[in-house]
Amino acid sequence: MHSSKTPNTMKGSDLFIKALEQEGVTRIFGIPGEENLDLLESLRGSPIELILTRHEQAAGFMAATVGRLTGIPGVCLSTLGPGATNLVTAAAYAQLGGMPMLMVTGQKPIRRSKQGLFQVIDFVDMMTPVTKFSEQIVSADTIPARVREACRLSEEERPGATLLELPEDIAAEETELLPLAASYVRRPQPEVKSLQRTLELLRQAKSPLIIIGAGANRKLTAKILRKFVDKQGIPFITTQMGKGVIDERHPLFLGNAALSDGDFLHRAIKHADLILNVGHDVVEKPPFFMNGNEVEVVHINFNSARVDAVYHPQTEVVGDIANSIWQINEDLTPQACWDFRYFDTVRSAMDKHILEGADDPSFPLKPQRIVADIRAAVPNCGIIALDNGMYKIWFARNYRAYCPNTVLLDNALATMGAGLPSAMAAKLVHPERKVTAICGDGGFMMNSQELETAMRLKLDLVVVVLNDNAYGMIKWKQANMSFDDWGLDFTNPDFVKYAESYGANGHRISDSDQLVALLEKCHADGGVHLIEVPVDYSESDGILNKEIKELSAQI
Repeated sequence: MHSSKTPNTMKGSDLFIKALEQEGVTRIFGIPGEENLDLLESLRGSPIELILTRHEQAAGFMAATVGRLTGIPGVCLSTLGPGATNLVTAAAYAQLGGMPMLMVTGQKPIRRSKQGLFQVIDFVDMMTPVTKFSEQIVSADTIPARVREACRLSEEERPGATLLELPEDIAAEETELLPLAASYVRRPQPEVKSLQRTLELLRQAKSPLIIIGAGANRKLTAKILRKFVDKQGIPFITTQMGKGVIDERHPLFLGNAALSDGDFLHRAIKHADLILNVGHDVVEKPPFFMNGNEVEVVHINFNSARVDAVYHPQTEVVGDIANSIWQINEDLTPQACWDFRYFDTVRSAMDKHILEGADDPSFPLKPQRIVADIRAAVPNCGIIALDNGMYKIWFARNYRAYCPNTVLLDNALATMGAGLPSAMAAKLVHPERKVTAICGDGGFMMNSQELETAMRLKLDLVVVVLNDNAYGMIKWKQANMSFDDWGLDFTNPDFVKYAESYGANGHRISDSDQLVALLEKCHADGGVHLIEVPVDYSESDGILNKEIKELSAQI
């Protein structure tokens, strides 16, 4: 359907909402202001649900997570000025994380100023560096094309954030246009010669290895990748944002690239003579370094490689990832020259190492025990949403993901404060699944006010707060860089009473054997539950830094 003149007119804000409906938007997260009142009134008669949050940043995190899980841009709303600037971190979170999101912000009338420059900043220009598309709507007649373009670019590989600023007078302006329908788009297939080159390399390789990155977690490539691994028998690892693309109980799964270098996994990468790098995203910490390394790398992705000193693949297979893998799989059989004995040794050592500390009875709980207990209490395709902190490394390494997009972590912007809003959005998208937010005490308090939103939405949600009364990740780095322990400790509220003040259920672990049963009970009872878990990170220095390098050197 194309835009066309009709006898009926409507406000620009009505047209804007109808255009969002046309795009498949079902929820808008945010905090309206005076400049959004026309849009708010238009939304009142729409099937789109308005979810009022307590902070614009949380609304942005929730919208980004909706985009991550559905592939349709999540939408968030703010007024102008300070409301809009509160979306900057969430915009960067979506942009770096490859999550489709559309921000809608208000603005003073642009044709006749009422209040001079009160609260007015050039937010469109401000957001240009952290979005794919940032534009002010200057006429109601341009709304259909602008909404379509913002959503199209947001969804298109590589996905990310877009912004539309809707001034107050444009929202009230009459128009006779209708929304634009989405065009039919198919991603291109890879070029034949690049596939032939990849097949030649695979047939000549001795120790090929697959690395699965964030891009493979976006377009439902899991099925074909699993078929490829099962048929060819090539071992695989994942990046943090590639977790779960293939069930990590698979016998060919070697582990997750959570550290920078020196552990079991990186020993395996250095042993490989050919790497199939599937869905690599340059925003993640690189799982390997090509400078001085003779390894042959095949880049398999929707887009060509972004070359830098660390990453400069010799072969690129550009096009739909699933189609690329399918075509390679059709023309390849396991080769007699392949030798995976070293990888088998790595996998055995890694599996043994992961089990260390999983039943540690000490209290406060060690992170290995926390990860093991949460994995035991979470159903196969239950979702955990991580904030950022020391524990994220432990979960990336030790927590096995069984289904795609069931470990929602941010290894791109790596911002604190996203864990709780992300979990809330996941529960809205997947109400049938058990969802657990896992937050450090520092990150949780950055958006803890959204407990009220969760209560108002009547969500069934468990929030685990790991309490060490400090910014633990930075303390760990401070110690490892030989700085004095200073400037990173704080005190927390009584988290049980804090949860109860919102009407939620508050719990505190006082024994190492309580967590699994309490998690299971909280999920079974329903409602919002906060569980405070005292955590001891003292082993992080040994296991994640020194001991693991010594152990891995034995392989």
